[in-house]
Amino acid sequence: QVHLVESGGGLVQAGGSLRLSCVISGGTEGSKTMEWYRQAPGKQREWVGVITGVGVTNYADSVRGRFTISRDNAKNTVYLQMNNLKAEDTAVYYCKHRDFWGQGTQVTVSS
Repeated sequence: QVHLVESGGGLVQAGGSLRLSCVISGGTEGSKTMEWYRQAPGKQREWVGVITGVGVTNYADSVRGRFTISRDNAKNTVYLQMNNLKAEDTAVYYCKHRDFWGQGTQVTVSS
């Protein structure tokens, strides 16, 4: 059973930065690909980006150039570095591995 726990969310002013973490435990054999999603109030869950087991990344157009995904395999942790945050980045952020989701962490950007 895979267990994912996100942390690092909070309130930040527009233009600021946050780094989210996602700690993975259990059942991580096979694909090491991890994804980040977000869901704003009243909107569908939106894909943010992905990192493969060997560190290849890809991002949604809305965050490319501002967000960076990285991983520390020794710590079983994936990170989402978010820079130049905008009000429209306000959402609950989730990490995903295979069919498993974390509980989410709230990011609020004040304008």
